[in-house]
Amino acid sequence: MTEKLQKTAITPATHTAPPAKFSHGVKKGNILQVAGQVGFGPAVPGQAPAPVGPGLREQTLQTLRNVQSVLEEGGASWEDVVMVRIYLTDTGHFAELNEIYNEFFADLKEVPAARTTVYVGLPAGLLIEIDALAVLG
Repeated sequence: MTEKLQKTAITPATHTAPPAKFSHGVKKGNILQVAGQVGFGPAVPGQAPAPVGPGLREQTLQTLRNVQSVLEEGGASWEDVVMVRIYLTDTGHFAELNEIYNEFFADLKEVPAARTTVYVGLPAGLLIEIDALAVLG
């Protein structure tokens, strides 16, 4: 009989509690799924989360840092990521997103991961959401 792997919720101290019953990340065995992260700044007790700014650049960089925080809290890094999904609210942001993404990962030895980009509706003020799947080991 195989032993059942434990599932562990991951919530960095820099993140506010999710608005519904889910985790910022979940680790099971050597798999770490990072839930969709947005461009909210670090959590401030007693304050609702808010986007770091109105522009795509600042929101994308903060979103990538938020994904990275969950990866690190779960014992992973961008080197462990095998899939990134990006959700944009405006098709006109695709080229700018690629520039920001390439800059962010410029020092990575390997291409960070497979990637999918889709267009969606997000809550007011949010321009981007990113999730990631990492395989550790």
